[in-house]
Amino acid sequence: MKINMDLNQSISINTNECDWEASPQHGVLRKRLERAQEEEGHATSLVQYKPGASFNYHAHPNGEEILVLDGTFSDNSGHYKKGSYIRNPPGSEHAPYSKKGCILFVKLNQFSPQDNSRICIDTEKTPWLAGQGNLQVMPLHAFENEHVALVKWPANEHFQPHTHFGGEEIYVISGEFIDEHGRYPAGTWLRNPHMSQHNPFTEQETVILVKVGHLLT
Repeated sequence: MKINMDLNQSISINTNECDWEASPQHGVLRKRLERAQEEEGHATSLVQYKPGASFNYHAHPNGEEILVLDGTFSDNSGHYKKGSYIRNPPGSEHAPYSKKGCILFVKLNQFSPQDNSRICIDTEKTPWLAGQGNLQVMPLHAFENEHVALVKWPANEHFQPHTHFGGEEIYVISGEFIDEHGRYPAGTWLRNPHMSQHNPFTEQETVILVKVGHLLT
């Protein structure tokens, strides 16, 4: 069953208004945002591990990207607390679990086959860099056209109107992101297609996860 897989369409989902759904794995719930096939292929989701939940050892043939939103996520390579950004490259394997529970933003099977670096960044300890205007930016990953970063917006910041070559995807971590099309509180996921345009601003300090350049169709 396909979910929100027309990459030429803009979409925004306030995940706070979505119910958690059971997954095939006991103790693991999810909110499905986009999905190419029922239980495999391209997928973006919020995932909740109940305390003690785990998966058997398994592979990610086309990669896995994770941002830990709450709690501590663990696997055979370590423990990753809130704010951890993880990229497990194509062909990687692990057995994930959470002793006390966690909530993750997860993207599956969306890597270029040549994008084979494993990345783990503690974003709560990584310094912010100066961005455009009064924005602060924390680069997380770049490969070919794809660029991933956290962006911190101060209160009452207005950005210039701009166009996204290769599209833009946002997850609002805190605060509220706003543009001429709507208001997007913390927990909102947005995806805007190649050559989409907007004029974003904020009224309160806001932190977003941003991925650009990866939606060329």
